[in-house]
Amino acid sequence: MSIEIKMPALSPTMEEGTLAKWLVKEGDTVKSGDIMAEIETDKATMEFEAVDEGVIAKILVSEGSDNVKVGTVIAILAEEGEDASSVQAPSKSETPAPANPMPTDPTDPNKTGSEAKPAERTVEQAEDHGKPAVSGKPAGNGGRAIASPLARRIASQKGLDLSAVTGSGPNGRIVKADVENAEPGQAKAAAPAASTSAPAETAAAPAAAPKPAQVPDIPHEASKLSNMRKTIARRLTESKQQVPHIYLTVDIRLDALLKLRGELNAGLESRGVKLSVNDMLIKALGVALMAVPKCNVMFTPDQLISFKRADISVAVSTPAGLITPIVSEADTRSLSSISTTMKDLATRARDNKLQPHEFQGGTASISNMGMFGIKQFEAVINPPQGMILAIGAGEKRPYIVDDQLGVATVMSATGSFDHRAIDGADGAELMKVFKELVERPLAMLA
Repeated sequence: MSIEIKMPALSPTMEEGTLAKWLVKEGDTVKSGDIMAEIETDKATMEFEAVDEGVIAKILVSEGSDNVKVGTVIAILAEEGEDASSVQAPSKSETPAPANPMPTDPTDPNKTGSEAKPAERTVEQAEDHGKPAVSGKPAGNGGRAIASPLARRIASQKGLDLSAVTGSGPNGRIVKADVENAEPGQAKAAAPAASTSAPAETAAAPAAAPKPAQVPDIPHEASKLSNMRKTIARRLTESKQQVPHIYLTVDIRLDALLKLRGELNAGLESRGVKLSVNDMLIKALGVALMAVPKCNVMFTPDQLISFKRADISVAVSTPAGLITPIVSEADTRSLSSISTTMKDLATRARDNKLQPHEFQGGTASISNMGMFGIKQFEAVINPPQGMILAIGAGEKRPYIVDDQLGVATVMSATGSFDHRAIDGADGAELMKVFKELVERPLAMLA
């Protein structure tokens, strides 16, 4: 029986994507875990892995195709023992409509389907060709579980009852990984609900198509907008239109932090770790958010979500656009862990190698433009987060030190707060705590 390979939902908000590149061709044999294609989502370019084993019988969507809807059949896989040349492509009327993402309520991990509110999918659901996992024993099939031949052989060897195994393949098909992970007499657990620390992006209502811009008669070059650039434009426009921003700025003396950084780097040199100022600021923001929990929040139309840990989204510029990989549990991580994690995330972000859970979510953001010499700026909030911290350059400035006018290394930090969720006084308290932590940095290590 041939298997339809469908356009997967590789992010919680993905509705369509670009099939950037096929890494297989018709006639190639693939096994579970093989990389079949590169797909450009609204966030990044990601690799798409095979779930089943078989031969690529038909490729139905050519590489470079834009606006491929989630759930669209993009290829046909012939199973072991099946003649690939005899496989026919489905007609348009036979191609099922794309499956809707399974919503998940971030306030109740047990709520799904019609009970849920913000639209979100787990990583496990995003990997199953666009459909949520269902029981391997579908109705109307005489009680016989749908499983690949390889899965049936493994199940027989392990003495597994396939009717008790949950399939993660297309249409609930039981695949190799399902039976390898199952124990005799046990049903495989359903995919876990999404973490409450990964708030979902709320889809905007479609707007009227804008009229094409009139290009002036000047020598120019037009570049096609990537899905990431379109998403950045849409989300930031929504943020400024829908989120009432309040901006609070403090000047912070950096001398003590720079001194501590030098001492720590001397001790960490043998371990190959070199802390950046930004690593220490990520830590300071994480600790400050836990000290002022009223700022570690997310606003929804009918609820205020308060987070129990600080996951910091860090703005990273890539050739394709801005992306915000997440340093989870920044409030409790060591500085060396933050440093090594951030270097790895930034490198893979620029190479489009991040996994969805590494850039979706976060409880607050930080954006540092000090390396460009920017003295101060106001960052746009990344909804549904409640705040973002904008970091300017550290520079020598006249500064009052011990009631005497002197010179100190000072930076300006500006917090942008969602005024629907965070009052000005609470935002001011967060900025005060952040300033104190940076000026007396040993406190963030306690």
